[in-house]
Amino acid sequence: MSRVRWHELTHAYGSAEEVPGRLSRVAWGDARTSASALSDLGLWLGELAVFDSTVEAVPLLWDLAVTDSVANRSGVIELLQTILEHANPPQTAFEICRVPLLKGSLNSL
Repeated sequence: MSRVRWHELTHAYGSAEEVPGRLSRVAWGDARTSASALSDLGLWLGELAVFDSTVEAVPLLWDLAVTDSVANRSGVIELLQTILEHANPPQTAFEICRVPLLKGSLNSL
């Protein structure tokens, strides 16, 4: 976590310099502290879009999700799921079919 220049990264509401502190609270805090930190991280990293700080935080969140001593592992997994959903929004059947149709149209030219 220390190799990341968090102060140069952003999240949904600005500078990501407070992200490492929240990750530490998830890692070492009790259930209440961890839940509060995950709430902040959810607002900062899991809402609206994927930010550069989200990209840096995901491997750290994954490590927390598989660490037995983390009090709120299920909350970490939920945050990772939210990030995944925002990074890969669901597509309609039309959107799924459109790409092959466009490729087929280009091939016939």
